[in-house]
Amino acid sequence: MGRPTQHLGQTKGTPNMPHVAVDGINLYYEERGEGTPVIFVHEFAGDSVSWHLQTRHLARRYRCIAYNARGYPPSDVPEDLASYSQERAVADILGVMDGLGIERAHIVGLSMGGYATLHFGILHPERCLSIVVAGAGYGSGSEDREAYVRDIEATAERFKRDGMRVMSEIYTRGPTRVQFIDKDPLGWEEFRDQFAEQSALGHALTLQGVQLTRPTIFELEAGMSTLTVPTLIIVGDEDEPCLEPALFMKRHIHSSGLVVMPRTGHTINLEEPAAFNAAVEDFLATVDAGRWGMRNPASLGSSQILPNEEATK
Repeated sequence: MGRPTQHLGQTKGTPNMPHVAVDGINLYYEERGEGTPVIFVHEFAGDSVSWHLQTRHLARRYRCIAYNARGYPPSDVPEDLASYSQERAVADILGVMDGLGIERAHIVGLSMGGYATLHFGILHPERCLSIVVAGAGYGSGSEDREAYVRDIEATAERFKRDGMRVMSEIYTRGPTRVQFIDKDPLGWEEFRDQFAEQSALGHALTLQGVQLTRPTIFELEAGMSTLTVPTLIIVGDEDEPCLEPALFMKRHIHSSGLVVMPRTGHTINLEEPAAFNAAVEDFLATVDAGRWGMRNPASLGSSQILPNEEATK
């Protein structure tokens, strides 16, 4: 998947680029491989190209589709804040699938994309073969919710004021991104440079419309408790804002498994691509083979030693 020429302003109906129209918004996508479809939903600091290490590998066995969210050129950049929300992000996944004639797919999401993927699994389980929720949970801690809101509002204003070049240097050096710099400085530079090519307006509106208003992971407990779609949760052990949410998801989604990657931050798929790809590929193969079931209820007894007699009745 190569990167097309990017635009810093608004795009509309970009010619000669594959796109799906969803609710009047053109969403750019890239496709590689054949077979069972896998839809990739990117993080706030990424786009379709940030999945290139996954699509390159998994396209050997799957039809891999990665798209740019609204606000991320060459997808359209609506200028109305009302065009951005968690609900619309979920609807965009559905719209991409419908536009490409895909009835069911594996959905893989990271961070902001992981949030959308989790919501999609809860709201549209009949369209999911499985879901992968990676690095999701930022802003979920009630003890720092006010600080989170302040950070989001201030960062959105800085995107508008300072632009992508300045903000790409700042945002990609956060406390959950430095692990990437330490391990793979050239890979991090590529990540930063790709981020710098995106739309400042689109990122500001995404912060204000999606991340500022979305529910926390902990507020999704009721939906997660009914989820039976095969689910893989992935988190880096140094991605502090997402550790507790990952454990919470594991405990409340009884069709889930949890992978914790050591000495790893937030940009998991690029920071540890081999481990990420191996975990996802093994998960997809297990699901496709019909061998990923619900958690054994006998593992949920009140005793840490004695068998759960209620579960065996």
